[in-house]
Amino acid sequence: MEKLFPKMQIINENGEWKDETYRGEITEELTKELYTKMLRSRLFDRKGVNLQRQGRIGTYVPFEGQEASQIGSAMAMGEGDWMFPTYRDHAATMTFGHSLKTLFLYWKGRQEGCIPPEGKNIFPPAVPIASQLLHATGAAWAEKLKGTDRASIVYFGDGATSEGDFHEGLNFASVFNAPVVFFNQNNGFAISVPIEKQMKSKTIAQKAVAYEMEGVRLDGNDVFAVYFHTRTAVERARKGEGPTLIEAVTWRYGAHTTADDPSKYRNQEESVNRRETTDPILRLERFMKNENMWDEKWAADLQESLTLEIEAAVKEMEEIQAPHYNDMFDHVFAENPWPIESQKEAYAHSRGDR
Repeated sequence: MEKLFPKMQIINENGEWKDETYRGEITEELTKELYTKMLRSRLFDRKGVNLQRQGRIGTYVPFEGQEASQIGSAMAMGEGDWMFPTYRDHAATMTFGHSLKTLFLYWKGRQEGCIPPEGKNIFPPAVPIASQLLHATGAAWAEKLKGTDRASIVYFGDGATSEGDFHEGLNFASVFNAPVVFFNQNNGFAISVPIEKQMKSKTIAQKAVAYEMEGVRLDGNDVFAVYFHTRTAVERARKGEGPTLIEAVTWRYGAHTTADDPSKYRNQEESVNRRETTDPILRLERFMKNENMWDEKWAADLQESLTLEIEAAVKEMEEIQAPHYNDMFDHVFAENPWPIESQKEAYAHSRGDR
């Protein structure tokens, strides 16, 4: 199956051309835009981890190493399209329109962290595994019924493919020819479980065969491959040619969350080695140097301006008061039933507030 679903690249780990199909479209402007968004998201992610360690936000979910997968795919979406992220897809949602302040507020526990800018169809991050695939399929089908050309993209990890919602979402999208892109980021581990203990399938992309839909397997650390192949999938969806399952093979350097210790189940030397070989940002930097697009002053100025942007977002986030514990109880039902009110009262009493 790996021969039927090869891991497609446009540039390799050394920033060299592997597929020149899109050479004419890979301009210096596009390359620098992708690099800027990837560096911005990496600096944001590192800041998020530091804020958690300092006790300034709650548990945080890092994504460093997956920037190319998230940003390349998000860049392929258009105005009015729908995005359904997991709790880890901050790089995708910031690329699609979320502000950094909003993303930080989510991890501070503020409900405003789930609200996208006006006109942006970004669902709140899905914490239950794979539930968002059904939402994405439903939204895509609704757009089809309304006669628009809007598409959905939904993000999920390799562990989500073991859930029933994954199969239900793909089956429904296939039957109704829904304009949705199922974007899998295959990090090789579902928390502590390696992929070979989750499935006998050699690839995730091959699961598309069972649903008679397009299946694509990509080098998820090659931002060009992700961008152009996702764009193709979105264009197919818009033209009524149905859904696509994309498997982006990538690697996350850090823990599943800041409450996790990956050294207990994963050889961390692999992450050290990958920083020097398959890293998505380093790869793009090498490409830019090979193509005479790299400028040291531009890179230094960019790092400084992005750092200032992130620090300003942190300042805005910290100027907003911490969430009230009643938020946990007051935003589930239109009117709280007695068990919720009882729990709310008991919790307030335990804090000495009653």
